Formats: sequence, structure tokens, C-alpha cells
Amino acid sequence: MKGIGKSFPGIRANDDISLTVEQGEIHVLLGENGAGKSTLMNILYGLYQPDEGQIFVKGEPVKITNPNIAISHGIGMVHQHFMLVPPFTVAENIILGKEPSKGITLDLDKAIKDVEELSKKYELKVDSQALIQDISVGMQQRVEILKTLYRGAEILILDEPTAVLTPQEIEELGVILKSLVNQGKSIILITHKLKEVMSMSDRVTIVRRGKVVDTLNTKDTNIDELAEKMVGRKVNLTVDKQEAKTAAPILEIKDLKVLDSRKLEAVKGVSLQVHSGEILGIAGVDGNGQSDLVQAITGLAKAESGEILLNGKEITNLPPKDVIASGVGHIPEDRHKRGLVLNYSLAENSILGSHYSKRFRQGLGLSYQRIREYSRKLIEEYDVRTPNEKVLAKSLSGGNQQKLIVAREIDRDPSLCIAAQPTRGLDVGAIEFVHKKLVELRDEGKAVLLVSLELDEVMTLSDRIAVMYDGKIVGILDANDATEKKLGIMMAGGSAQDAE
Repeated sequence: MKGIGKSFPGIRANDDISLTVEQGEIHVLLGENGAGKSTLMNILYGLYQPDEGQIFVKGEPVKITNPNIAISHGIGMVHQHFMLVPPFTVAENIILGKEPSKGITLDLDKAIKDVEELSKKYELKVDSQALIQDISVGMQQRVEILKTLYRGAEILILDEPTAVLTPQEIEELGVILKSLVNQGKSIILITHKLKEVMSMSDRVTIVRRGKVVDTLNTKDTNIDELAEKMVGRKVNLTVDKQEAKTAAPILEIKDLKVLDSRKLEAVKGVSLQVHSGEILGIAGVDGNGQSDLVQAITGLAKAESGEILLNGKEITNLPPKDVIASGVGHIPEDRHKRGLVLNYSLAENSILGSHYSKRFRQGLGLSYQRIREYSRKLIEEYDVRTPNEKVLAKSLSGGNQQKLIVAREIDRDPSLCIAAQPTRGLDVGAIEFVHKKLVELRDEGKAVLLVSLELDEVMTLSDRIAVMYDGKIVGILDANDATEKKLGIMMAGGSAQDAE
């Protein structure tokens, strides 16, 4: 890619970016939120068209106007959110859109044979006849990789590939990627996780504010240098926190049961306490009841039975407005669905949940002057990258959207802050800032319930760690006793004793 330029209204996403990926290498694209990494990869995959610049594949200039053309040039992409059909089998998902036929009918036997041969060739073991809904997230990712290989991909783009994997699955992915490059494939990895950059890549290109800062051989650099180049200043990658000074429980959950949207039990008799002055982390692979637990506490889902107490007062099944008023701040895991109204301005989004408060009202309506002043304060304090507070939320990068939500929820000064995936999609500089804010809340005597798929984050921030598997708490460890291996075993359904 040479001299790639791309602008959107009010922002220069890519500014004269050049990127070279060699055959048989893992090349990481690293950068802070809104740096232009995803835009660049969307251009390479044909989802966006560049305003300037050229793309060369194997030395030949190509014009990629849509993903089908990208695929025809051997470029495949595994998106962060998998594009799979849950009731279909592994084989059916892999061949979808490129089905082998026998006359006018689907040749399913050939499809299964092709998938099994592909699986064997690339050492990506999958059960071709298993349903997607019955296999683990790590296996689903293998299916996505096989989908691109089935279509003849020589260059694979993986967007945040480890976001939903257990530590053991992340290790397996590293082995898979090394195996693919040994067979001549090239891999471009978009990730925020510096530890993975160091363990998985051959070279790394750092992008900052739409421009390439540097391209380095991974063996010649280190995590601190990458973090500094990424955000343009020194970053403290460890969380400085004193010993927890815990007091009375702020949140008490007693034998809570919650049904999911299919009326199946998602939370199965969970009991938990979060004390004043502590961060309790919940670790677990996505889909083990964490989301349903958070929704029940915040009033977004109905509890079938059990009790939820906040500062000794029952809040079970209260409406979300009353839960917020009782002193709960909620950083939701899905910022688009629960955290923002994308077609509202940043100013309007900054007061969601507090819009009925007297401080933002004027007569029977809202005081937009006070709302804009408040929004500007949050934008400045939390370094939300935006031209101004009048911009619509949908026009910000995911990371900057997340910063606005974190700012709004922490600024409410809640007695309990529920932080679900609080740093999802954030760069190291922003992660450092959010972690510092959560620790400040804890040190002020607040309770913090942290739910994160990032095991490093749970281990670094938490004072105690509860592991959820299949809707139950399988064990609670003191953070000082927790190791990646122990937590990984418990996240896969093993007990604390098994992890010893």
C-alpha cells in the first residue's frame, strides 16, 4: 500500500500511509483509537475506497472496489465479530457462498471432504459436522480462518482476534498463525494488546493520528517503546494501587437466578459481595452468564429469584432509572446498544441517565448551554478526540465513544460502579487513564464490579477475582493468589482445587 489517503467529514483518517507486508510474515498494525488502522484495512479489503494512493499485490497495481475483488486477489479478513450462522454446521458455514454442487443440488459430501482436507492441510482441527452454536469461541475463530483459506486467501487480516479467547486459546491461536506463515501465508494483525504483539509478530507498524510513525522488527523493540510510539508519550503499563482498605459490603447478591432471552437459566444461583474500597473482578469466557448478571443488577433484565441489595436496600427488579438514582454507575459492554444513542450529539449523550436532573433543566425543558458546558468538561478531562461536542456519537471511533461513556458514568460519583468491558477497543494510553479512574473510585471507598474478557485487566485491577462458568461462580480467588493458568482452568469449568 503506497501513499494511501482517506478523509471523512472533519477528519483525516489516513494521511499518506505506506505499508509493506512480506510473504510469510505476521505483521501487526498498532495504533491508538481513531489512528486509522481499521480504515486502512477496510480499504485493503474493499469496504472503503481510498482518496489517494495505490495498492500493489505481488508487485502488480490493483483496484479493490469490493470484498469479492479482494478475495479474488487472495486477501481474506476475519472480523472481530464473527460472521457465522449458528444453526449451520462448520462445513456449511465454510462453503457458504461458494458451495460445491452436483447438478443443481448441493454436494454436501464434497463440502465435508474439502473442509476436512483443508483442516488437515493447515493443522486447524475442527469437527466439520458440528453445529456452530455447539462449539467454543476458539473453535468458531478457526472456522472463520478456514473460511478465508477455502476462498484461497494468501493474505489474512485478523481484527482484534484474541478479544473473546481464553489464555489457552490465545496460545493455540499463536501456534496456528505461526503454522500458516510457515506455509507461505502472510498475516496482518490488528491488536491493542502489546504482549501479543511481542509474542506473535515478526514486524510491527505503528500508526498515530492517521500517519505511520515507524515500522520495527519485533525482536528489536519492547513493550515500553511500542506504547510510547503508539501514544506519543511514556505510558505506565502497571497499575499503581495501595493495599485495599475494604469495609462493609456495598453490593450483596443472594442466590440470584436470571433467565436469558430464550427463557433458559443464564445465571444459576449466584451469591456475591462487593465491599466498599475493593475491585471485584469477574473473569470468564464470553457467554457464561456475566452479561445476564450485570443486566439483572442494573435493572435491564428481570431476576427470576434471589435478592440484590445496594447499601443494605433491595434494588431487585427496580427500573434502570431508579437503579441509577440509588447510586449505580454502569459502563455497558455494548456501547452501541446500551451506552449511546448514535444519532444524538456528544453533548446529549453525556447526560443520558441524568437528563432528568435539575442541573440540566430549564423550566420544563433542558438547558442546552449547561449541557454543552458539562460535555466540554468531560471531553477535555477524558481526552475524547472530537472536533466539538456537537458532533454525532456515531462519527467517533469506537475507542472515543467508549471514553465518553466512561467519563459520564464515573463523573456521576456512584457508590457502585459496574464496569463491563471498560477498556474494550481502547489504546494503551486510554486504558491507563480508565484504570487509574477505577482505582481512584476504589480508594474513595466506592465498590467496583469489573467484568472483563481481558484476563490481564482482571488480574491487574482486581483485589478479588470471581470466575463464572455456565452461569455459576466456580470460585473466588484473592488476586495475589491468581495466576493465568489457575484462572484459565476455572474459566474452562475446572474448580479452584483442579487449578492448584
